[in-house]
Amino acid sequence: MKKIKNFLTELGAYILLMREAFKRPQNSVVFFRRLIFEMKALGIDSIFIVLIISVFVGAAIVIQIILNINGPMYPNWVYGFASRKAIILELAPTIISLILAGKCASRIASELGTQRITEQIDALEVMGVNTASYLILPKIAACLIFFPLLMIISIFSALTGGLIGALPMGVITYFDYVEGIRLEFSSGEIVYAMVKATINALIISSIACYRGYTLKGGSVEVGQESTKAIVQSSIFIMIFNILVTSLFN
Repeated sequence: MKKIKNFLTELGAYILLMREAFKRPQNSVVFFRRLIFEMKALGIDSIFIVLIISVFVGAAIVIQIILNINGPMYPNWVYGFASRKAIILELAPTIISLILAGKCASRIASELGTQRITEQIDALEVMGVNTASYLILPKIAACLIFFPLLMIISIFSALTGGLIGALPMGVITYFDYVEGIRLEFSSGEIVYAMVKATINALIISSIACYRGYTLKGGSVEVGQESTKAIVQSSIFIMIFNILVTSLFN
């Protein structure tokens, strides 16, 4: 019962904080400046890790598909087709979101937590600033804008990595792989991936902001809350992954 009570208490505090955060910014110029800064810190600075992981995981997926279903009864385009399904439907929106949860959630939570324990947030509140909107909204908006773009980069990189992994094995050609990717392609797959990416962006950014903004304690607690932000974001990403998958199918 105590755990349930604590969960409901935190859920209520989270909802109230998000209500404050999504209020209209007091100064639109300052908001857009912070938005650009957060887009660079949370989005642009994440491109490299998304590229590297996507290329290698995409290559590994295609290699595993070839090793496990290679045979005369399967047409050569099946490898590209299967890899496209796996990459667009799961790898890009889910696996990459878990990677971004580790990178972005820890950064957001530790940054806000440090501002809390050094009383920077208290100083802003004394000056009459809506700190929830000033500090949290740009981070959430940046994630909502840039995470879908990162998913598109991830999809392209993973499919390219799949081709890099497939060609040296000598089982399929470039044209077989591309034919499989193009076969029965539906824009609904991209919509599905973008919906997942948007939901995951909101989950990661809002949970991390809550954990950092409401931190109590010192430097040790900053590390603890950063860890909680990563763990809780990852759990909710997987929960909503199942829910969205069920709704789209």
